[in-house]
Amino acid sequence: MTQKAILVDVIPQDVSKEESLQRLDELESLVKTYGGIAVVKVVQKKTMPDYRTYIGSGKLHELLEENKQNKATLLIINNLLKPSQVYNLGEICKTQDITVWDRIDLILKIFDKHAKSVEAKLQIELAAIRHMGPRIYGLGLELTRQAGGIGTRGIGETNLQIMKRHLRRREQKIREKLEHYDLVQANHRSQRRKKDLKTVSLVGYTNAGKSTLLNALTKKGVYVADKLFATLETTVGKLYLPKSEKIVLLSDTIGFIQDLPPDLIKAFKSTLSEIIDADFLLHVIDSSDPLYESKILVVEDILSELGVSNKPKIYVFNKADLAVNLDKAGITDHFHGFSPMFVSAETKEGLTDLIDIIENSLADPSFCTE
Repeated sequence: MTQKAILVDVIPQDVSKEESLQRLDELESLVKTYGGIAVVKVVQKKTMPDYRTYIGSGKLHELLEENKQNKATLLIINNLLKPSQVYNLGEICKTQDITVWDRIDLILKIFDKHAKSVEAKLQIELAAIRHMGPRIYGLGLELTRQAGGIGTRGIGETNLQIMKRHLRRREQKIREKLEHYDLVQANHRSQRRKKDLKTVSLVGYTNAGKSTLLNALTKKGVYVADKLFATLETTVGKLYLPKSEKIVLLSDTIGFIQDLPPDLIKAFKSTLSEIIDADFLLHVIDSSDPLYESKILVVEDILSELGVSNKPKIYVFNKADLAVNLDKAGITDHFHGFSPMFVSAETKEGLTDLIDIIENSLADPSFCTE
């Protein structure tokens, strides 16, 4: 059964209408990727979010009144909420059996739904524990009340401590298991270096077409879908370079998105190590997206968090066949330091030139030096 969701985004007063609509559209796309549908979408401009419920009790009761007709079972706030805010919202919304999620909850649910490998499942569970850990604040309050009130040392406190210990032990076990995968991945990268195999990593905002481009260049046959976070695991394919008659490895990793939580980035450490160890990066950009420049900045910010902002990179403007009135000359001039290329992974337009610049870049020692 498809879950119905109420979507709420709280933004500062100075955010433009275009950006606010884009944020809400992206949230709706995330909900669709999860398998739900949005029945109400609200943008609320506030200088300061409400301390108790983030959106304010007036707006919340207005939404709940409207929901008597819509029958939504999810309230999703497009922001990172404090544990107390999630708890307070949940207490009010439970009268209509509505579950409250923030943006990170939704992303984690999508990741959990799409994860296929054991490693990816472990990475997501680790991120979820780190995100959900503070949420036992609410559970602790409820259990303490059951025990006879705040300040009472009773079953509530005991259960809370048990929960904390359980989460700590589970986190430690997951970290130990992931260390094994880290070693395996590190060994693979070491073997490539011994064979002098160069690696180019595809990075980009989610749904920019990285997997389609990898398939077009390597015939790897990885899963492709027109939805966010279709790829979670790292995929490596072989690209033949015709001039030197050599092979280069192309790696496709998880797509980025704005407000990607640091704990999630840390949890995907072994997956993202392909980016860190690559000889250079292909930053894949959806050129048909009118807000592509802001998404370039999101990706560059995350690369900075990973410590690879200075790694050599080429900007690959994908989906050129879908872009209307694309100012190639202006883009080339603006991003000239990143050797912009215009391609369509779908129609294969520009791929020969892209392979050519990949080969020339790998042959240039000055390019592949950070």
